[in-house]
Amino acid sequence: MKGVSLVGCGAIGGVIARAIDSGLVEAELRYVMDVDPSKAEKLVQGLTRQRPRIALSVDEIAADPLTQVVVEAASQDAVLQHGQRLLEAGKELVVLSVGALLRPEAKQLLERYSGRVHVPSGAIAGLDAVRAMALAGIEEVVLLTRKHPEKLADEPYVRESGLKLRQLDQPMVVFEGSAEEAVVYFPRTLNVAATLSLYAGTPARVRVVADPNVDRNVHEVLVKSKAGTLYVRVENVPHPQNPKTSFLAALSAVELLREICSKL
Repeated sequence: MKGVSLVGCGAIGGVIARAIDSGLVEAELRYVMDVDPSKAEKLVQGLTRQRPRIALSVDEIAADPLTQVVVEAASQDAVLQHGQRLLEAGKELVVLSVGALLRPEAKQLLERYSGRVHVPSGAIAGLDAVRAMALAGIEEVVLLTRKHPEKLADEPYVRESGLKLRQLDQPMVVFEGSAEEAVVYFPRTLNVAATLSLYAGTPARVRVVADPNVDRNVHEVLVKSKAGTLYVRVENVPHPQNPKTSFLAALSAVELLREICSKL
């Protein structure tokens, strides 16, 4: 049985921990860690079979010889602060805050440790086809994201731009730009832009629309290549504990972890 440790004990971290606890992921949950220790304590108390320890620093996880896989479910900052330390310690790293991997600071992580950095498909589909299309040469990658204004109103970019989204009665384009910009301006809600860009091997163009007519997180992906054209639309049910996150994003992390643990 493989040893897994978890950095980040929020909504997605909770889904992953409970998947291990229930046996859906065949693994031993060794450590959990959060910048707010009370979240880690609450998560551990809610488990029935697993008894992970609460790590006070990432060094405890890095030094644990029985931890083979570390799942980051915290933030882009956590990836940038702890990713190299964990990879240097020989761990497999599952990154959920994928936007960090488009940041210049993380470039060396992908170059040096690409074989041990794992990215789940997140809230979109068709990424296996996107990766295959990249072999023939990709000409265009576009991501259109629609979310209810309430789910975007507190994003840093929206606040700094002075946009008043809560009063919207019709769709409004909130942002247009590159994936690199999108993951900085929307660090928690547009990791999907980074995932798409990494699988395609080229930055996606991103448009974010605040739409009062939708009650799901909608992602439309358009990829054009010499091998053909791909169009995928995914309507995601929001996670019940964190409406800003798609439930599918959490489930995709669980499925990826199942795959990794079956191979190591």
